[in-house]
Amino acid sequence: MSATLVKPPSSAPPAEPPPRIVPTRRAGQWVAAGAVLVLLALALVSVVRNKAFQWDVVAEYFTSASVLRGLGLTLWLTALVMVLGFVLGTLLAVLRLSANPVLRAASWGYVWFFRSTPILVQLLFWFNIGVLYPQILGVNTVNLLGPVAVAVIGLTLHEAAHAAEVVRGGILSVDRGQIEAAESLGLGRWRRLSRIVLPQAMRAIVPPAGNMLIGTLKGTSIVSVIAVQDLLYSTQLIYHRTYEVVPLLLVATLWYVAVTSVLGIGQYYVERHFARGTAGAR
Repeated sequence: MSATLVKPPSSAPPAEPPPRIVPTRRAGQWVAAGAVLVLLALALVSVVRNKAFQWDVVAEYFTSASVLRGLGLTLWLTALVMVLGFVLGTLLAVLRLSANPVLRAASWGYVWFFRSTPILVQLLFWFNIGVLYPQILGVNTVNLLGPVAVAVIGLTLHEAAHAAEVVRGGILSVDRGQIEAAESLGLGRWRRLSRIVLPQAMRAIVPPAGNMLIGTLKGTSIVSVIAVQDLLYSTQLIYHRTYEVVPLLLVATLWYVAVTSVLGIGQYYVERHFARGTAGAR
């Protein structure tokens, strides 16, 4: 019986390492980034070293009592207008989504009118309400409204029109199935709105509402035309006396930048809070 030769199994060739992924070199982007950094550095050096900005005057008035009082009024006016504007805007949004055609038309007409007219024109009309209507229901209106009251009324009515569209867009972003599920549980309209719809709509409401808040803060500067002593008007009173226009405008600018930066940080955390459980949460 002949013996059978058994060939030993050949050893497998060593596995080749996977190819190394090398990112595409984007030399143009790095050159552009370097050019931007150089331009920013030159601009910063120019601003710091330019004596016309009078940084010593800026430092002198930055925390002066009159400027801080103006800043306080600006912050108070912004907060009050935003609260009242969103309360009225939410009501308008609910009316806009109502099944009643009269309520829908009234809400639409309000939003259309106040979004179509400039805020400065609205403020001037309210400031001169005594000329248009000397008496309303037997009340003398000539000296009824002071500059601050006019600013609150005018800005609130204007912001409410924009807030109504923000809230309406947020409500419409909620899945219809959520509302139908709440209806099947027997929840009333108000409870559906407060417990189901609005908490989910906040994800869509918060970003534009944050932009509105920052816009309102800066927009309050327009009340200086009716002699409301906000931040801008306070600096104007100083440079009308000292003729140091540029440094006083820089004081107002730096305060606006500082406050809007803080509000932007707050907006980020509020957005992250309401985005919990979603794919876009950070």
